[in-house]
Amino acid sequence: MAMITVVTEAVPPRLRGRLAVWLLEVRAGVYVGDVTRRVREMIWEQVEVLAEEGNVVMAWATNTESGFDFITYGTNRRMPVDLDGLRLVTFTPDNE
Repeated sequence: MAMITVVTEAVPPRLRGRLAVWLLEVRAGVYVGDVTRRVREMIWEQVEVLAEEGNVVMAWATNTESGFDFITYGTNRRMPVDLDGLRLVTFTPDNE
């Protein structure tokens, strides 16, 4: 089992309710929990089906150089990049 964190923005209430079944909502749109890999993957499948136009990031503890890994869904200025096996975040230009 590993600690996970899920942060949501502009997602439907249906997804927020679904996440609350497995995780604790510690702030609006921020969920934490300690789940197995299988449950984590099932939660992510629900995110992909229910998030619609919103955006979501899921981070979890793992045995990597940084000690965690993450995955994103939807459009956001912060985009993950892989730099020699290390996951980092880059910012896309602001279009305003």
